[in-house]
Amino acid sequence: MAPRNEKQFDIFVIGGGINGAGIARDAAGRGYHVAMAEMGDFASGTSSASTKLFHGGLRYLEFFEFRLVRESLIEREILLKAMPHIAWPMRFVLPVYAAMRFDSDTPTARLLKLFLPWMNGRRPRWLIRLGLFLYDHLGGRKILPGTSYLDLKSAAEGAPLADHYQHAYEYSDCWVEDSRLTLLNIRDAQAKGAVILSRTRVTEAVRHDDYWEVAWENQMGKRGKSRAKLLVNATGPWVDNMIKTLTPDHTQNAVRLVRGSHIVTHRLYPHNKCYFFQGTDGRIMFAIPYEEDFTLIGTTDWDHTNMTEKPVCSPEEIDYMINFANQYFKKPIVRKDVVWQYSGVRALYDLGANSPTEATRDYVLALDQVGGAPVLTIFGGKLTTYRKLAEKALVKIDAALAQKTQAWTANAPLPGGDIPLTAIPSYQQELAQKLPFFDGFTIRRLIRQYGTESLEIFADAPHQDSLGKAFGHGVTAREIDWAIAHEWVTSAEDFLFRRSKMGLRFSAEQVKILDQYIQEKRAGLCKAG
Repeated sequence: MAPRNEKQFDIFVIGGGINGAGIARDAAGRGYHVAMAEMGDFASGTSSASTKLFHGGLRYLEFFEFRLVRESLIEREILLKAMPHIAWPMRFVLPVYAAMRFDSDTPTARLLKLFLPWMNGRRPRWLIRLGLFLYDHLGGRKILPGTSYLDLKSAAEGAPLADHYQHAYEYSDCWVEDSRLTLLNIRDAQAKGAVILSRTRVTEAVRHDDYWEVAWENQMGKRGKSRAKLLVNATGPWVDNMIKTLTPDHTQNAVRLVRGSHIVTHRLYPHNKCYFFQGTDGRIMFAIPYEEDFTLIGTTDWDHTNMTEKPVCSPEEIDYMINFANQYFKKPIVRKDVVWQYSGVRALYDLGANSPTEATRDYVLALDQVGGAPVLTIFGGKLTTYRKLAEKALVKIDAALAQKTQAWTANAPLPGGDIPLTAIPSYQQELAQKLPFFDGFTIRRLIRQYGTESLEIFADAPHQDSLGKAFGHGVTAREIDWAIAHEWVTSAEDFLFRRSKMGLRFSAEQVKILDQYIQEKRAGLCKAG
């Protein structure tokens, strides 16, 4: 086979979030010559700022989004098999009580108001159970256990909650490390031949009859031009700006920017289940066991009007989440309990919803072939459906490029995920035996972060000294060197908050030392190369 031209591509993907990563991986695996450019670090925007849930979306049933929920539930189990190291099952505790209320603008709430006006917006217990029955059965569940009833007066899950919460349902969903999900898709795309341009901004894209000419510049000042038969606009919150750049005649704004913020506290309760809380305003909030020693609470849904303003978790949002959670927890949370907060912007397809909460989480794929070479624009989407979105994108890409390729990702593990879900405990035991100098937390973290690649990273490591400099909390030079070489790490922030969440444990001084090591290591590699 003749070598490929590294400046001429079939597909050029703009955007290194989960949708762009999924499309690049799927396309590369089908034999397309793919390039992908991300202006910052991978998953540095929305795709690292989620609630970390891999779920069907129980609340979307209230909006009658049955297709989206069914697709999400099916994907939940497909992907759980593909990445058992970075995603795992979790049980969700949903307290039920007489005063539970609907968001008044949902289709379900309107039906209740019409047929059961005396309920005054309250959620009857039978309706919640019906929703959970649908949730258990819409997606053909095979791996995860179904819904069960909990007596909070006697169950351990009731102990952290205020005494007046006495009943709950418990159902299944999954947790996922969102930024690693994005990264592993990009790594697999590269392994299948894709050219990955990290920290590279597309500065111009000129449309010709049968190709796009794409100009780009990276953060080191290097500039280049590439040609591609088709562009994919997967820029998330910047999607509308990119549309206007690529197709200036486009005037319709089809995007609603919704900011979702989260707070992290020290661990609020001892068990490993998530709480699903219903608010008096009809919204929901999750409290999730996080990184073993913390609890993640979120999310908000606030309109974010301008992407020139960096999304930040505002003091009002922090207070809102604390007050929301304090309606449930027996021991109140106060501001000083918050150890970290983060915020991201979701680019939702705008169907004219009255509130951010009502805006659909479904995705829309818009192919524009008017005026020359095609451009595919991605609106909306969620973590759980990214793989299916990519498959549907490839159907449109195949049609636009007059190709016929085969779907392949449903049974393909992501890097490090080539191990059955049920084998994770025995693999953990094996890794602990081979690396006896690491404590239990570090062993568990390595498996969650790298899966089966853990043994590759730490091959021929007979003792602690063979791992190089220790930066604290089980992080060593051996791991950092691997992350620089294989995961595009350029700073301590990249590693501590997107390749891992060890930033929750590192002191300011430890962060400084780690960052200095990374800069020196990269400078040495640049000089040598």
